[in-house]
Amino acid sequence: MDWDKLISNERLHDHQYSEQASRSIFTQDYDRIVFSEPFRRLANKTQVQPLYEHDHVHHRLIHSIEVGSVGRSLAMAIGQWLVENSEIKAGEENSLANIVQAACAAHDIGNPPFGHSGENAIGAWFSEMLESPQGMFKDLDNTLHEEFSSFEGNAQGFRIIAKTDMYRNDGGMRLSKAVLGSFMKYPLTAHTKTILAPNRYMEPGYFGKKKFGIFDSESALFDEVADTLGLPEVTVGAESWRRRHPLVFVVEAADDICYNIVDLEDAFTTGELSFEVVQEALFRLANRPNRDRAGMNQSEEIAYLRAVSIGKGIESCLEAFKANYSAIMAGTFSKSLVEAGELSDQFEEIKTLSGARIFTAQRKTELEVSGHRIIGNVLSGISPIYEQLATNNWNEAKLNDHSRQIVRALSLDLRDISNVEQALHGMTDFVSGMTDRYTLRISRMLSGT
Repeated sequence: MDWDKLISNERLHDHQYSEQASRSIFTQDYDRIVFSEPFRRLANKTQVQPLYEHDHVHHRLIHSIEVGSVGRSLAMAIGQWLVENSEIKAGEENSLANIVQAACAAHDIGNPPFGHSGENAIGAWFSEMLESPQGMFKDLDNTLHEEFSSFEGNAQGFRIIAKTDMYRNDGGMRLSKAVLGSFMKYPLTAHTKTILAPNRYMEPGYFGKKKFGIFDSESALFDEVADTLGLPEVTVGAESWRRRHPLVFVVEAADDICYNIVDLEDAFTTGELSFEVVQEALFRLANRPNRDRAGMNQSEEIAYLRAVSIGKGIESCLEAFKANYSAIMAGTFSKSLVEAGELSDQFEEIKTLSGARIFTAQRKTELEVSGHRIIGNVLSGISPIYEQLATNNWNEAKLNDHSRQIVRALSLDLRDISNVEQALHGMTDFVSGMTDRYTLRISRMLSGT
């Protein structure tokens, strides 16, 4: 892959846009994302702890800003190394940093309420509807079942930034193709992943195929992005997929660093993990700093160790990027930078600790069970409206009075719906865009409780 193409500032569906002397296109991309309504809604979406009243517990918006900060620092360090090795021109390290910060800001923009359990709840509801399909569900092409029954927030995020927000159906936010490419962690559709995975269609364990990141309805948009960036295409039979953009690994590393470390800090804040447990885990990750911490209270010490740990994580991922540069540029690197770094063991210990003590905590588990039912209630409550549209040849004017009342109450967006695929995406657009508390309120309204 070629950096001249990889950092293209050409905008999606706005090829004539010219950069301002005082403000790069990549900085504008960041601004478009953070001022958008989908980004703003992240302030009321679960990071790890659902519906917490504690002011210092992270939500998705704060997490996204912090990931952007870490990603910018890591990208700048990588960019300086690339300049030193004549891989990019002097000054382009700033472009790398701005591209990564923007992609980091958007990385969770498609996540539904209640975190990853919300993804599972949406997928489970559609799986049930598609198991023995009735009504409009019978008309959904079988090749599209997987993208609804295994709903993926990454694909929803690309749909938002490249299609539905701002310039609807005409490039979405019209971000630069460099940012859109750096956002795309899993550059293949659900159908491609399903068909090709059993045939070992790529290197064993290739990281870019763990999930899918593109809905079929947006695949042509991503092809346009990938062609401009020069992302290599691999074709097997009738199916094809793309290699990851090198900066995807930087965005991913920033996310990995932040959530592993900050989840521990939040668990200390909420009392789910003791000071001693969190202190020891971060002390090891921070490489046992020798600063005198005698005058610090417990919160200050954890905050200090968190800050040092993030810095060490950035250094580890920088060295991993350097060591694996050739494979990254060839599109064959099959690990995360955190896994490939010298601190991989320490990060794995934190991951194990979080899995055993944080993600299975009683309060979180109970709220996730409730969240699963709440999301199901909302989907069941709005589904009859879309069934009625299907029955009436997608003519909104023929909805009955009660359906129109629900449409008004929920501000349901029924534009662009003329087939079942568009209807189901309309449903997931609505539900995945909801905040935690709004989902709870609408669930109660629709169920009359």
